[in-house]
Amino acid sequence: MSSKDTNKYLLSLDLGTSGCKITLFNLRGVVIKSTVQEYQTFYPQKNWVEQNPNEWWEAIAKGLKNLNVDSLKTKEILAIGIAGQSWACLPVDKNGKALRNAIIWLDRRSVKQAEKMSADIGEDKIFEISGNPVDPSYVTPKIMWIKENEPEIYNKTHKFLQSNSYIGYKLTSKFSQDYSQAYGLHFFEVNNQSWNKKIAEKLGIDLDKIPSLYEPHEIIGRVTLKAAKKTGLKEGVPVVAGGLDAACCTLGAGVINDYQTQEQGGQAGGMSIQLDRPKGNPKLILGRHVIPDKWLLQGGTVGGGGTLRWFKNELGKYEKNLSSGTDKNPYQIMSEEANTVSPGSNGLIFLPYMSGERSPIWDPKAKGLYFGLTFKTKRSQMIRAIMEGVGFSLHHNLKTAEKSIKGIKKLNSVGGSANSKVWTQIKADITNKEINVPYSDHATTLGAALIAGVGIGIYNDYKDAVDQTVRIKRTHKPNSENHELYSKYFNIYLDLYKNLKETYQKLDKIINKN
Repeated sequence: MSSKDTNKYLLSLDLGTSGCKITLFNLRGVVIKSTVQEYQTFYPQKNWVEQNPNEWWEAIAKGLKNLNVDSLKTKEILAIGIAGQSWACLPVDKNGKALRNAIIWLDRRSVKQAEKMSADIGEDKIFEISGNPVDPSYVTPKIMWIKENEPEIYNKTHKFLQSNSYIGYKLTSKFSQDYSQAYGLHFFEVNNQSWNKKIAEKLGIDLDKIPSLYEPHEIIGRVTLKAAKKTGLKEGVPVVAGGLDAACCTLGAGVINDYQTQEQGGQAGGMSIQLDRPKGNPKLILGRHVIPDKWLLQGGTVGGGGTLRWFKNELGKYEKNLSSGTDKNPYQIMSEEANTVSPGSNGLIFLPYMSGERSPIWDPKAKGLYFGLTFKTKRSQMIRAIMEGVGFSLHHNLKTAEKSIKGIKKLNSVGGSANSKVWTQIKADITNKEINVPYSDHATTLGAALIAGVGIGIYNDYKDAVDQTVRIKRTHKPNSENHELYSKYFNIYLDLYKNLKETYQKLDKIINKN
């Protein structure tokens, strides 16, 4: 890369669950500027979780102005990549106007529609076509719910968009659906990477309401004059389709080879294993990588870094006060507290099912749990137990994957929780796998930027992009003694859910009745 490229950049937008991160990278993957803009999440009824797409767009516009992108010369921002949260269902009219709030991945209102899918088509047939299980979190049953409960909106819908495709439209006035987000629709046939018309018809979904498929690095359009005035961007900047945040994150973590695995510690948790063919597992999630013809076998958990965020918000006044006036944030203090506790947290086990759970148990009625509380339990033990519980959920997904896939030896860990050396070491000890930590805070936006760079030819291919930008910061090797102890606790972790599964059902009935 020549010296003349030093003042040229790639812009990345990451539309996450709690907010939008906007990052400007140079062509070596170094962060030049970055900002985060939060937006609201609405819970209008039990199991309903929505976000206002207009707030997404306003957050992006505000963030771009905060970065002063209008001060950059036209040719300095070469392209824009977009990462988006999974399984958002957003109906828009022919002018791209949102017809309702987006139903996001945490929403579980469409249980009846998911059950109807299983009854009418059969879970085995759906898995054969899509490589994915049936669950209310996916986009498919949400579209069916809208058609059944809001028919006037369904009839007005020109296209159903997901998070990154909506922002792509706002920037370019072009509708799109990238391959990496297509797994949210159960009529996406993994073996030939196309829509299955017969399955869509059986589900009662009109295929003309689904946008055309694009590779994540394909240019869908350019920044319009209207978008330029709103954001401060220059008119005409190329915009690529972008992709699923977890897939962008996997790329940004440096995962480009088969059986390489990314561990994600953002608001939600999970792991992504790269495969050379679409080999699904009924208890896991299968999606296209942002890299053409590569696949990701994923475990997606509700309880990632969000569990510690819950503790901070509800029980973390001590850490907040302690961090005030210092250069440490509450999470750093909680990590220090957890580091004073021995592995196993003195017999305290935490189930991180804070909003039901996705893979591998797929139980919307599961609940979070502290097991083993005594009068001797300390705050530090409660914090470490949360970290260990999230580690157990990661281990559960990895062990599920390893029943059919061999060769997973190392993980590349990214997301906010990767900033905690304590938490990362806990995960290494629980899984008995070496964990490498590249960019902790910017892997998702870096991945989206690399997609944009490949799309306009700045990088020869994805390997070239990763080689030029991804660097490992530190490595955590598992402690065999700790792993042996954690294996015993992990068995109890599994038993707890197994023994409480029916109790969760009873509790849910009581809650619903009252």
